Amino acid sequence: MTQKKWLALFAKQKKEQAALSLPPDIEEIRQKAFLGHCLEQVLWGKILLNSTYVPSNPAQARVWFRIAADAGYGPAWNMLGRCAHFGWGDTVNLLFAAECYENAARLDDEWGRYNLGILFMRGLGMPQNLKKALMLFQQAAHNGHAKSMNILARFLEEGWEIKQDRNAAVEWYRRSAENGDYRGQHNYATYLIENKKTEEALLWWEKALPDATSDILFAMQRALNKLNHDKAITLRQSLLKRLENFHQNSALSLPD
Repeated sequence: MTQKKWLALFAKQKKEQAALSLPPDIEEIRQKAFLGHCLEQVLWGKILLNSTYVPSNPAQARVWFRIAADAGYGPAWNMLGRCAHFGWGDTVNLLFAAECYENAARLDDEWGRYNLGILFMRGLGMPQNLKKALMLFQQAAHNGHAKSMNILARFLEEGWEIKQDRNAAVEWYRRSAENGDYRGQHNYATYLIENKKTEEALLWWEKALPDATSDILFAMQRALNKLNHDKAITLRQSLLKRLENFHQNSALSLPD
């Protein structure tokens, strides 16, 4: 798209969105996005993907991610990759998603490394390559990326392309949990239950509950159903409410 067309699109969008009544913090993001701030362009794109403040518009979100990506902003390449990966704003294109994630990783974006690793691990849009996936997860994990820590732990636990080391796996699950990843929290809790540390396990499941996706919620439910513990009963009740809310919410989600 030519610069003239970009400016025309911006003018149209700015006029349309100026009529919206947005909270001050959201309006500030919108204004900075139009002024060319890459971080805010990505944040505004995410708002356009999934927000209660504006109508969902994945196609516009994708435009904003592209603008910031073209400015050399790694997180924007990652989000553009996710649009291609999940078909937000256009059709699914796994080859383009991989290209975007690779660009993000090259710019030291850990989410880009993680998402590229997922494609290699699952063989999405490319032949499966666990060795390349492991390298990406290792680098991102050592750079502090919580979800990569969890997957690195799984590689160590199973001995995929690396010497099996269950003690090291537990350590990475713990680090993932402490850094806020709900999958790491669930996996670490599972280890604790297996080692008769019920109270501590329940604390980690409680931390995982607010953000967990349905697959983890169901896994937690199966584990909690086996426990005869007052806190486990309370946690099961909260989990059932979370599952009910999860199924009622049909808004566009941003999968990890």
